[in-house]
Amino acid sequence: MQRIYLDHNATTPLAAVAAAAMAEADRKAFANPASQHEFGRKARRRLETAREAILAELGGQVHGMQHDHLVFTSGGTEANNLALLGLAGAEPGTLLISAIEHPSVTAAALLLQRRGFEVEKIGVCREGVVDLAALEERLQAGGDVRLVSIMLGNNETGVLQPVREAAQLCRAAGVPLHTDAVQAVGKIGVDFRGLGVSALSFAAHKFHGPRGIGGLLLRNHLKLEPQLAGGFQQAGLRPGTEPVSLAVGMAAALAAWRLEANERTARLAELRDLLEAKILLGAPDTIRVGGGAARLPHTSNLAFPGQDRQALQMALDMAGVACSTGSACASGSSEPSPVLQAMGLPQAVVEGSLRFSLGADTRPVDVERAADCILRVINNLRQQNSRRK
Repeated sequence: MQRIYLDHNATTPLAAVAAAAMAEADRKAFANPASQHEFGRKARRRLETAREAILAELGGQVHGMQHDHLVFTSGGTEANNLALLGLAGAEPGTLLISAIEHPSVTAAALLLQRRGFEVEKIGVCREGVVDLAALEERLQAGGDVRLVSIMLGNNETGVLQPVREAAQLCRAAGVPLHTDAVQAVGKIGVDFRGLGVSALSFAAHKFHGPRGIGGLLLRNHLKLEPQLAGGFQQAGLRPGTEPVSLAVGMAAALAAWRLEANERTARLAELRDLLEAKILLGAPDTIRVGGGAARLPHTSNLAFPGQDRQALQMALDMAGVACSTGSACASGSSEPSPVLQAMGLPQAVVEGSLRFSLGADTRPVDVERAADCILRVINNLRQQNSRRK
């Protein structure tokens, strides 16, 4: 059986160029970058070169008195936690998040709520786009709003959010805006300064970089409260020995994306549309969740009303197609997707939805075979259900 991997939103295979860069860094810059001897200084130079390359690629200001900061983390979850817990402040206030955030944002918000913060959710329309009018109204109402967090591209539906417009509203209200860009970086162009946000999270393994490293971009003026203790690394904002080879691998993966950014984005969108078209042709009652909104080029959330998403996902896995019922960070849960529920979708759509996500190595033949397999499995399940009735 030839298996097809359509779960790149969970993680991506490591790009060869990133693996080669990491191996070279491990050989030549293996020392602790905090060490003061020449070996350590060499590792530090490699680390800071990677940091500046990533910061520049993501539209941050690298040099000057107002330069931005890139804090390396262990991944997107830590970056989101560091942003919310580190920027909200010590004294309780109000935190605003969208109703479709990743579990790492909603869980951090819940932790702040337990500490006495008020947490309010900004709703979305049926296509899954944040309600800017509701955000503006809430900001204008005043109160001690400490931070707003709105993701850039949704991890389940791929729907892009109006972050630039939200940043303008937040700036007018004097409130910092954090965006979880984990699913967007390395998939679409991301311009930190252009978006106007105060903080931005991302993770290397989502764009064919190594697992175990991510980052939090911060505007120069922000005060971030460290969430770890025990070291002076990264100006004390995130103590711990910095992983030189992982940072080098992340920079290499991001640079590889940049070399073919336009072509890759167009190709992934074309493959996504091909997958959806073939499935809709064979199963016309299929629903493209968020299909009426602008989406990330590699993500498709399809609902098959009348099907059980978990049974369907397992049947597809047995047939050779890897996909997901939602966020990998919530894959152990049998509960319906909070994202789709926040969109106000019918229960049959929520219960029957699957996420298919493509990567740099996905080929047209993979999409063709996957679509045929999906249709075959759906028809088999429908026949089984009919016989039971």
